[in-house]
Amino acid sequence: MALAYLKEIDAESRIALWKIEETEEELLSFLQLDDAERAKLKSLAKGKRTLHWLATRVVLRYLLGTKEYINCPSDANGKPYLPDFPYEISLTHSYDYAGVMLSTKGYCGIDLEIVKDKVTRIKDKFLKPEELAFIDPENEVDQLYACWCAKEAVYKLQGNRGVSFLHHIRIDPFPYFPQGVMTAHLEKEGSQQSFQVYYERFNEYMLGYVTA
Repeated sequence: MALAYLKEIDAESRIALWKIEETEEELLSFLQLDDAERAKLKSLAKGKRTLHWLATRVVLRYLLGTKEYINCPSDANGKPYLPDFPYEISLTHSYDYAGVMLSTKGYCGIDLEIVKDKVTRIKDKFLKPEELAFIDPENEVDQLYACWCAKEAVYKLQGNRGVSFLHHIRIDPFPYFPQGVMTAHLEKEGSQQSFQVYYERFNEYMLGYVTA
């Protein structure tokens, strides 16, 4: 495993992405797991799902700078948290990479996706017509992924099920660049929250992240 990306967003938040090059056994050698985690690991399909789960825990160990056991359970909605550390946390993975975001500022969300043309076939499933209207045809695939990562990051930050990318998260028009920021609005049950979501192209991937 090699550190591929490390970013101090500010004094309170940071991100690390790692390229997964180890076997399951090699990743396990970096960790201590309790009985519940070993049961979780057994329940996963062998292959990428297992490697992703293990790798996010190894990245977490790197960011926290400890060799001790790290308790990282998930709440009833599947949102991971750290009961023994003063950080909010978000995890992501895609193909050969695993990533972690930590923040003491507040809730956070991160998403990494490999960029593929197939996103154009589902764009109307997660973007409203007024959002599709600002997509730049010359950068369509990349901008669509920037929007997807932004909505996924906000979804992870808020940590509740029952949020629709299409109906509950709205993105303001923004010009696409390989690295930039957009404003996303979470509208649910009569209330609205707005977030500045950052995105950037990372090799053949798109990265999006947000803090509350």
